[in-house]
Amino acid sequence: MGLHSTSPRFGNSRRIFSDVAGDITIYVDGQPFLLHKFPLMTRCGRIRRLISESRDPDLSKLELQNVPGGTVSFELAAKFCYGSNFEITPANVSHLHCIAHYLDMSEDYQEENLISRTETYLDEIIFKSLEKSLQVLCGCEGLDPLAEDIGLVGRCIESIAFNASTEQLVSGLAHLEYHSELNRSRTCYQDWWVEDLSVLKVEYYKRVIGSMRRAGVRTDSIINSIMHYAQTSLKPIESQECNMWEMGSLVSDRQRSIVVTLVELLSLEKLSSVPLSFLFGMLRMAIEVDAVFETRIELEKRIGLQLDMASLDDLLIPSTQSSDSVYDVDTVHRILVNFLQKIEEEGSGDDSGYESDGTSGPVNHAAVLKVGRLMDGYLAEIAPDPYLKLQKFMTFIELLPDYARVVDDGLYRAIDIYLKAHPSLTESECTKLCKLINCEKLSIDAANHASQNERLPVQISVRILYFEQLRLKSALLSNSTSYSHRIIPTSGAPSAPVSPRDNYASLRRENRELRLEIGRMRVRITELEKEQEVIKRGMRGENAKAFFGYISRGLVRMTSFGPGVGRKKEKTDGRKVQGRNEGRNRRRHRSAEKSSFL
Repeated sequence: MGLHSTSPRFGNSRRIFSDVAGDITIYVDGQPFLLHKFPLMTRCGRIRRLISESRDPDLSKLELQNVPGGTVSFELAAKFCYGSNFEITPANVSHLHCIAHYLDMSEDYQEENLISRTETYLDEIIFKSLEKSLQVLCGCEGLDPLAEDIGLVGRCIESIAFNASTEQLVSGLAHLEYHSELNRSRTCYQDWWVEDLSVLKVEYYKRVIGSMRRAGVRTDSIINSIMHYAQTSLKPIESQECNMWEMGSLVSDRQRSIVVTLVELLSLEKLSSVPLSFLFGMLRMAIEVDAVFETRIELEKRIGLQLDMASLDDLLIPSTQSSDSVYDVDTVHRILVNFLQKIEEEGSGDDSGYESDGTSGPVNHAAVLKVGRLMDGYLAEIAPDPYLKLQKFMTFIELLPDYARVVDDGLYRAIDIYLKAHPSLTESECTKLCKLINCEKLSIDAANHASQNERLPVQISVRILYFEQLRLKSALLSNSTSYSHRIIPTSGAPSAPVSPRDNYASLRRENRELRLEIGRMRVRITELEKEQEVIKRGMRGENAKAFFGYISRGLVRMTSFGPGVGRKKEKTDGRKVQGRNEGRNRRRHRSAEKSSFL
């Protein structure tokens, strides 16, 4: 701002003109200004009323309260009253407009007064530009409530939204018309205001976003703006050597207000338009600044509806309670509850209450299985925590339905880790926890490991071995009936009481024998499959000589399939021949005896 007159100090007061002695001292926020009544009363209705209503005809002192902009704004208004020329800029127009309304510098007292001058500048310069409107809106901070009462804040907000919508419309039309030319620079040009909005205080920012939404600004631009605002304003609280607690409290209160406001803005957007990683980041910040519970519930609900898209790192939320577990298990528990409720609502056809884009569709079984694997991984991560209570761990396991797991290997791994990290558990507690494992859904490798796991109770190990034996028997019966005489009956009561330890050893021995038998059968089946493939190729006329040669060798192997088959046949034939010879000899001997007797 270029001023054409100086403002030299005069004692403890400020003087506009140094050549004429002032006749009134005006105090603004405790700061005295030595001025003249006539130029002030000519343009300022407020000062005219105060002087005329005073009982003192020789009033020489006047105090102004709650002056918008303080001494800086009042000095500019005084210079205007004295006819000093200065430039109105986007940086000072908000202060000039507010002080003009405060001092009532309207056309009723003089033409082209300060109010009309600032109004003209706002209409012709400021409100036609998004950038200048944003600058003036930033200048309104600290001028409330007057800036709000005279409508300056609202007009700036509407101007920002209108200009943003217009720029997007023009940019979209230009992109459609000159797609090839603008495609390379599209990213650099569009939505430059996304970063600039981050300078606003959160109250103004909330109103700007609401106005933009009403003006038709694209949803993706609004989401990008919210994300950028969160990244720039929600910074970690840094420790201060002096006044550490007071500074931390002030920053925390401001961040808490920002988190609550941004979550309110996010709740109005479509579910799939907000990245899940950003929602988790906001949830962590809400926990850190101790935001209101409703804010956390809103974030947990939105995350729960997309839980199948989350990763394990997203769920590892640190706990803020020093005496509690390392990770915030309760928060993840509520997120999982929201996901399961969504499944029930989709099954019954109810609406979740969130606006959808129509592409997400109902939660299918694949998503449920994905969440099941995710929860098993999460259980394995929190299991080593020594402060994690058994009841909380079991409640989390029981929450997920049985159909969410195809196999229970992940659950068994998590429980095994928990048992290893909590050796003080009693036998009954271990048994209660291990009963949550569905032994029928363990893979062969997991069952083999569990059967030899000393941390599991004996009853659970026997139960696992029993189901493994049933599975092995079923595999034998389905592959071949020639070995049915080896299958051990699964029904019938034992003839005598057997101790669990003896039963455990017996089951392990039988399972080993069954595994060996299955291994041999698999080798034989593989050989037969290879021979079948060769026969098919030979029948198609490929390498006929090799085919017939292979057939001849295969016939030889078929005659000797199984150990000792040929030798058995030779022995059997030999016994038959020997028996017939012995029978002939006996008949001849009897005939000889009979003849000799006669």
